[in-house]
Amino acid sequence: MSWLRTTVMILYILVCIALTVVVLMQEGKQAGLSGSISGAAESYWGKNKGRSMEGALEKGTRVLAIVFIVVSALLCMRW
Repeated sequence: MSWLRTTVMILYILVCIALTVVVLMQEGKQAGLSGSISGAAESYWGKNKGRSMEGALEKGTRVLAIVFIVVSALLCMRW
């Protein structure tokens, strides 16, 4: 069972690195001055957010967070 635990640990490290990178790539939610000036453009991006890079990053964050929790639970189990 040592090889299985090692494999899960390597997967855990890769998920941790990927989750960190994806979170750091996201833009901040605070709009600032540019958000109040370009209100019309914001409504367009809000409608098409699922197809944009920001939408893909949010979906990736959700998936990686779920994988992180599952792999963390696997590592806590006694094998």
